[in-house]
This record gives sequence, structure tokens and C-alpha cells, in this order.
Amino acid sequence: MPKPAHSDDAPSPEVQKEVARQLAIIKRGTAEIIPEEELTKKLEQSIIKNKPLRIKLGLDPTAPDIHLGHTVVLQKLRHFQDLGHHVIIIIGDFTGRIGDPSGKSETRKQLSEEEVNRNAETYKVQIFKILDHEKTEVTFNSSWLNPLNFANILELASKYTVARMLERDDFTKRMKENLPIGIHELFYPLMQGYDSVALQADVELGGTDQKFNLLVGRALQKEYGQASQIAITMPILEGLDGVNKMSKSLGNYIGINESPREMYGKTMSIADNLMIRYYELVTNVPLDEIEKISAGLESGQIHPRDAKMRLAREIVSTYHNAEAAQQAEAEFINIFQKKELPDEIPEYKVPADLETNGTVWIVKLLVEAGLVKSNGEGRRMINQGAVKIDNETIKDDKAEVTIQDGMIVKVGKRKFAKVIK
Repeated sequence: MPKPAHSDDAPSPEVQKEVARQLAIIKRGTAEIIPEEELTKKLEQSIIKNKPLRIKLGLDPTAPDIHLGHTVVLQKLRHFQDLGHHVIIIIGDFTGRIGDPSGKSETRKQLSEEEVNRNAETYKVQIFKILDHEKTEVTFNSSWLNPLNFANILELASKYTVARMLERDDFTKRMKENLPIGIHELFYPLMQGYDSVALQADVELGGTDQKFNLLVGRALQKEYGQASQIAITMPILEGLDGVNKMSKSLGNYIGINESPREMYGKTMSIADNLMIRYYELVTNVPLDEIEKISAGLESGQIHPRDAKMRLAREIVSTYHNAEAAQQAEAEFINIFQKKELPDEIPEYKVPADLETNGTVWIVKLLVEAGLVKSNGEGRRMINQGAVKIDNETIKDDKAEVTIQDGMIVKVGKRKFAKVIK
């Protein structure tokens, strides 16, 4: 960070220029900065004093895998790291046992300590596919929440009112619908806010669904005599269906641990009107380039397929490498444009006890070959016309298939198995 020539009330031109540069990077893709003028002042002081801001993100490890939707806020953290600020990841091993009520119409199932700790270990590995390991502080909020005694909890609870807590949309809706709200759920925003107090955060990041929790952190810091943090919210990324937020439970996600082939193929299936949003939120392509791509798409000078292939390469390169992205693209072209088979197809040897007079129930074959996870999914894929054997569509979910050595079973656009006897 540049040092100012002077540090009177009016920042030097050098400081103002650096603040403007940092703000432009920070504002990329953000939904809201609350309040932006305070962030400007914090950046000014950070530059003048050559003291990095403390940037906080809390992650409750409620599931073992991170998908592309989770990376939107991680990408913003990386921007702060590249600007020289100090990033703190809070693994919510304590709050994760309660469950964030944000966006929920019912009380979350509470996770066990073992489940949370197991998921936390996977998070610690996955986040460093985006963040710089050397520049990231990882801590667990149980280290300051566990020691709180009942008197401490009462003091914390006294600093926020029930009326303000019930202004939260999630709680308001549940009250109107006579759905229960657990007392422990009211403590969740307080504990997340207390994380900011414990770490003296300057900035906290979260999705737009986290706005209430982030603002509680601002309020609590003031109550504890600290400068209030800036709340920065990031958009919620739509999934592959183009409608709902990316979610593993909805099956519309791109997992950051998926194979290059799967990641590339899924990216190619996103809606054309979401491409620019994906470019902005989950890639490092410069904004001026994204603007050129957007203009080219609008004018017809760039084909949507070409723009989407670049997007797929960018995403695969981020979580694997450039060579893997090129290989995934070549295979995609072979399969979907040249109608060829992939270079490598997993083999499935049919066990003798699975056959009856040389035939196997098609759904059983799909499950045993690892192409679907359950009989129900197998039936659905068949009824959707998504199952082919040697390029012939299977239409009957009760069909008995005659096993032939070397036959190719395909489910959807990207799953293949070569059957061997």
C-alpha cells in the first residue's frame, strides 16, 4: 500500500487514488456495502497507517462439500487478500451445532459435534482452492463461545431487543404461519455478532441472506465499545436450473471437488442469460473483458457457445489447472459436437449373480454401475429419456436388458459405463 506524503484531515491525492482503486475491486459483484462511506474512511486510515483491515467470514460446516455458490463470497475475500488486507475465516464449529435460521421456514436439525468437526476438516482444505493459505487466518468460534458462562450469555442477550430480533423476515413469516421458533435460534445472530466482537472485525462478508446477522454484528460491536464493522453482502448465485439458488439438495450445483469433465459439462448447461453473472461472480476475468464479452453477445459478434466454453475453461482452471480445462473441453467437443465417446469410460463388470438368463433389470444395472444413486433416480432418468444403451434410448423402466460385452450405457449427457462380462 502506498504511504501518503502527509496525513492531515484531507487525505493526500496518493491515498485518494489508492482508495478509489481498492473500492473499484471491492465493489465488483457486491450486492450492498453498509455503509460505503464508512468503508471509504476505513480504507483511508488503513493506507495512512499502513495497517491492513481485518476481514471476517464465518462458515458453518453444515455439509461436507463446497459448491460454486459458496465461492462467490470466497472470491471477494481473495480480492481483499490481494489488496493486502488480513482475512479471517471463522469455522462455526459452535454456531454450526445450532444452525443458521436465515432463509429457513422451520427450525434446522441440530448437528452433532462429531458431524460439525468432520465437515470442518473438509472446509479447511476446500477454501484454499481460492484463498491464499499463507495469508489466511483460520479460527474456530468455539474457542471464545464455549468459555462463556451464563452471566456472560445474559449480558450478551441484554444488548439486543426481542422486537428487533423479530423484525427478521424469517421469524416474522414463521410467526404469521404459527410455526415454532426455538429460543436457541434467537441466539444465533447474537453469537455470530459476538464473533465480530471477539475478533474486532473491520469488515464482515456474507450472502444477501446474511444481511440481518451482519447488522447484528455492527450493533454489538458498538455496544461493546468497538468501531462498527462494515457489512458487505454478495449475491446468491442461481444454480444450473437458472431459477433457484445453487444447492446440492436441488441438484443444480457445480461442486468444486468435481472432476474437470463434470465441472466443464455442467458449466456448459447453464442458461445463456446467466453467463455474465457467472463471469463476474466466480471468475477472475477482468471487468473490462467481461464488458466486451457482454457487448459481443448482445451484438451477435460472439456466439453464446463460445462465451460459455471460455467460462467453463476459467472455472475448471481455477479448481484444477489449465491443462485439465483443455482436456475437458476437447472431450466435450468429441461427445457433444462430434458425437464421439469420451477417451476414458469407466468399466463395469456384471457379477454372475446379477443376471437372470443373461438379462438384468435396467434400473438395477444403472445403480450397480454407479450411474445413478437409487432405483428412484434410475426410473426418473429413464422416464425423462435420458438413458441410452449403445445410443438407443431406453423408454421402459421395467425393461430387462440383455448383457453384451462392451456395450455402452449412458445416463444424461456426461455419465458413461462400459459393460464387460
